[in-house]
Amino acid sequence: MYRQKYIFLLPGLLVLVAIILFPLLFTIRVSFSSWDVYNPGLNWIGGENYARLWEDARYWEALTRLSVLTVGTVLLQYTLGFALALLVWRDIIARRFFRVLFLVPMMTTPVVMSVIWRTIFHESLGPLNPILDTIGIGAQPWLSQAGHAFAAVMIVEVWQWTPFMFLLLLAGLLSLPNEPFLAARIDGAGPIRTFLSVTFPMMGAISVGAILIRLIEASKLMETVYVLTSGGPGTSTETTSYYIYIRGMRDFQIGYSASLSLTYLIVMSVALTLIAKALIRLMVKDRT
Repeated sequence: MYRQKYIFLLPGLLVLVAIILFPLLFTIRVSFSSWDVYNPGLNWIGGENYARLWEDARYWEALTRLSVLTVGTVLLQYTLGFALALLVWRDIIARRFFRVLFLVPMMTTPVVMSVIWRTIFHESLGPLNPILDTIGIGAQPWLSQAGHAFAAVMIVEVWQWTPFMFLLLLAGLLSLPNEPFLAARIDGAGPIRTFLSVTFPMMGAISVGAILIRLIEASKLMETVYVLTSGGPGTSTETTSYYIYIRGMRDFQIGYSASLSLTYLIVMSVALTLIAKALIRLMVKDRT
């Protein structure tokens, strides 16, 4: 009986190896080759791709840009998601309607949503600039200037994925016990003090989990950039994933794109591990 349980686990283990381990090992092997459109194959060139990567300023700029974009959007998503979750946590009119309404952006695929937002941001045909003209702000070059294009990508990401953060945080709020809030009310604590001393500390573990999930997903950002700006103007909105796509799928530099992918995987794994430890130390208090 003891050995039979491993037999039942074997199919799942084989699938895991097939879809995760083999592609990873193959990518490592490809990264040490010069496989491209002219020289297809797994010839061995040692660390030439990694030496080239080290001097590739465009790659490191894309990685820095992605880091800023990821941290900025996730912080905004967390803040807005928490605020919306607090709004519908208590008994309000049409609470169920608002809970469903806030989830609508998340239900649409990123590509479709980016197409819609690209139409909205269109400088001459889109509806956003006429609205800005009406209220006195003036039309903005949303997709033709670097700063505006970067802001446009952030707006789309925040709009689409804030509902995900809202959903996780609302579930956490609904799971909180009532006793600490009753004690705070007896002590005469107001809403702000109750939030800072009771609600926020109790939501620490859930907040860390929600932030990490979104950081992992946001670090793979590509669809929005591909559809909305194509990395432009110039390379001002180019993320790491999109740059790897350019090298691998457009330029067909398979060996070099494999080295980019592995470096990106290592950098993000280390960065997310350090961020996770920092968040746990900051937001999760020891209750033992």
